Amino acid sequence: MMTSSSRPRSAITVAGHTLGTPDHSVPEAIRLFAAAGLDAAEVIWQDGYRSGIPESAGEAELREIEAASRETGLPIIGLTPYMTELNSVDEGQRVRDVERFAACFAVADRLGARIVRAYAGNYTPSRESEHPELWVQLVRSLRELAPIAAAHDVVIAVENHFNTMTMTAAETVALIEEVDSPQVRILYDQANLTFTHSESPDQAIAAQAGLVEHVHVKDLVFIDRDRPFRAAEVATVSGEDRAVRSRVVGDGELAWKEILARMWEAGYSGAFSLEYEYRWHPADLPDPAEGFRIGAQRLRQYADELAAV
Repeated sequence: MMTSSSRPRSAITVAGHTLGTPDHSVPEAIRLFAAAGLDAAEVIWQDGYRSGIPESAGEAELREIEAASRETGLPIIGLTPYMTELNSVDEGQRVRDVERFAACFAVADRLGARIVRAYAGNYTPSRESEHPELWVQLVRSLRELAPIAAAHDVVIAVENHFNTMTMTAAETVALIEEVDSPQVRILYDQANLTFTHSESPDQAIAAQAGLVEHVHVKDLVFIDRDRPFRAAEVATVSGEDRAVRSRVVGDGELAWKEILARMWEAGYSGAFSLEYEYRWHPADLPDPAEGFRIGAQRLRQYADELAAV
């Protein structure tokens, strides 16, 4: 979605992510986002999480979510599933996750969401010898999913994410270019790139220009800037492995005003989704209602300051 837009820079779209609302149902989270002054919602699609849509969600549950969206005027712009086996050499695992993504696309279509986040498989440096085969499987899966996504008017947004095959911006670009489909684009997450010691904002935005469909916004401070990144899982980093602490946007080290400016200069016209990490690190952060409110206010302040220049 890095296409030019005539929309004024001050008209930033700020979404709330249900990663930040673990103690709320999805309808409750949508109402919290509305009360905090947000414009849209990004919702987790996962079994066993209160603030997510279960993979087996029935009609009544989906209708309740739709009703909350209508009531608040907040659209659901994206779904966030947690499948990690698109690159699996076990064909049964790979096909299972392809089918789960297809089911997620159908729910996204039903709810009007046009973005579905994807992890680029499951990968750590210890699997370096397997990289060629895992990469082939990942490309194969995304190529299979692209026409299914198109049928549901959905874009697959592959995230810059640790312990996947797109930990860096350069790796993410290489994947998108090889898959070669307008339905497969990038989810830019500068915080992830920063704490894995990958590209700086200027480097990441320049490398990914023209390919970014969605942006996750969060902030951090380093505990130990020199510690090499490590993590045992894909979704989160355990306490003993953490070299950073989560912060409300504007209270950390990431220069979000400058990142907004660079993204708009590159032509990005999509939403900025506050991926408030309260699910994983509640001790680091204020209550979600307060954190989302402050984060949205600061992003709008940065946007207004940029528009006034």
